[in-house]
Amino acid sequence: MSIELGIFEAMSFEAFALNKQLLSAIESLGYQEPTEIQYKTIPLALAGHDILGIAQTGTGKTAAYLLPILMKIKFAQGTTPRALIFVPTRELTLQVMNAAKELAINTDLRIMAAYGGVGMKSQIEALQEGVDIIIATPGRFMDLYLAGELKVKQITTMVLDEADRMMDMGFMPQIRKILEVIPSKRQNLLFSATMPDKVTVLTEEFLEFPIRIEVTPPATPAITIKQMAYKTPNIKTKINLLQYLLDHHPEMNRIMVFARTKQTAENIFKYIKRKTEEEVRVIHANKGQNTRLNAMDDFREGNIRVLVTTDVTARGIDISEVSHVVNFDVPVVYDDYVHRIGRTGRAGLSGMAVSFANHAEIWHLERIEKLIRMQIPFLEIPKEVVIEETPFEERQEQAKEIDAIKKKEDPDFQGAFHEKKNPIKKAKEKDRRRTTQRRKRGR
Repeated sequence: MSIELGIFEAMSFEAFALNKQLLSAIESLGYQEPTEIQYKTIPLALAGHDILGIAQTGTGKTAAYLLPILMKIKFAQGTTPRALIFVPTRELTLQVMNAAKELAINTDLRIMAAYGGVGMKSQIEALQEGVDIIIATPGRFMDLYLAGELKVKQITTMVLDEADRMMDMGFMPQIRKILEVIPSKRQNLLFSATMPDKVTVLTEEFLEFPIRIEVTPPATPAITIKQMAYKTPNIKTKINLLQYLLDHHPEMNRIMVFARTKQTAENIFKYIKRKTEEEVRVIHANKGQNTRLNAMDDFREGNIRVLVTTDVTARGIDISEVSHVVNFDVPVVYDDYVHRIGRTGRAGLSGMAVSFANHAEIWHLERIEKLIRMQIPFLEIPKEVVIEETPFEERQEQAKEIDAIKKKEDPDFQGAFHEKKNPIKKAKEKDRRRTTQRRKRGR
């Protein structure tokens, strides 16, 4: 089922008939008018409909589902949760919890985050004191439920946020188990930036006659983001270009640099720290939770200019006023490109996304252009940037990557690195087959 609401028109939050407590919080947070996803979602959510929301990152979808939940629950009651919000990562649970507490500041609602990577003791104590809304990762939710510490009978609303990311992270089995234990009579809201097949299957399993709300085509970057790219033949040239941009562009005042691997992220971090006077932090999966959270807080508060990271922070992390995103490596999962650059250009602000692409990565960029239905212009590398010679091993890796892309598109493609038989060995095998055939005929 789809919905057509016509052209989005600016309106005020008062039009949603929210209570004074929420309107006062909205005003104190400085929100002037609802975004398109909020305008289309909030009335339907308040009316109790199941919703399938397709909205790119930075469009305000968190408040689109939080405000109806806060309005319906209104005040603290009992000890067990009545609303359940699932997100894929610890960072997102804390971010959504903070957003919920800001909106609920004039109420007595009890809101908690439940996530893995830490002991359950403090989370169990919070549950025992009483909780109205719980924001959780699927794994930790099941841990608490199986331990007998989380009662689910009063849950009337469930939200799945960043559904595409959850499917990428393999949460489908856990979500299915959760759907078996929570009440079947409930309101469901699912939000996703893209609609891959796995998310489509998920919506069919637990949404009942959902109203589909799509504010932009799936996998389309925000119009506030200006995109560009440089042809950079190797890693050393990428490093030289990054340093040049940092030194000569002061308007790049809050930058996220995305790398494909943990090792590359570490190397970029060490280089910037050694060669420049910039405050810089690095985040990847090998970093402890506290280190990652502290780095995010420092970056959010403007204490550091550069945050180097892998795709662990590509989705859902809301940091305002990120001026630039730099794709040091072009992602090979093309949806991740949209999520990466969505860290900038948020909440109506303008932003810039810069990609460094070697010979192999240009192939990936061409396919990303097809996905996002727009062309990414290439700029000339400034003359001051030293273009290094590409080492043999790096050239070989790029050639192998191109072969892998071509092989994926054409299974019959052999490429430069397919296994070739030695002609002498091939002749010997042919003679061996002939001898075997003669022996069989002689029998």
